[in-house]
Amino acid sequence: MEKWTPKHEAPEPLEGPVVATIVGGTVLWFVLFLVQLPFYGWFDDRGTTWWVWTCLAGGGLGLFGIWYVRGRDAAIKRDAARKAAEAQSAGVHGSEAGSTEARSAEARAAESRAAGSAGDGASDAEAGPRS
Repeated sequence: MEKWTPKHEAPEPLEGPVVATIVGGTVLWFVLFLVQLPFYGWFDDRGTTWWVWTCLAGGGLGLFGIWYVRGRDAAIKRDAARKAAEAQSAGVHGSEAGSTEARSAEARAAESRAAGSAGDGASDAEAGPRS
């Protein structure tokens, strides 16, 4: 089973224009719904009305997605602003900021190792194959 054991850590997720992507997809679903609506009879004759309703469902789920990603984006920005304010109020500047970030990264790594050794299975990938 060694073939499927990860050899390295997964990369960080890519961040992009998430809100714009979800809005674009939602608009596309609603446009497809509106384009198919005049042909509802044609779809009904062939028993494929689910095409029309799938587009409407996609648009509806897209509205939920817009709400969700806007909230997520706002939370990420609030967290970044809070961290910047904390760093500024603590008087961290220049090289001190880099060393503080390095210390916090080391602390997170240590916490991760400690949590993994607690038996949750998180450290199994790091331990390698068992004999």
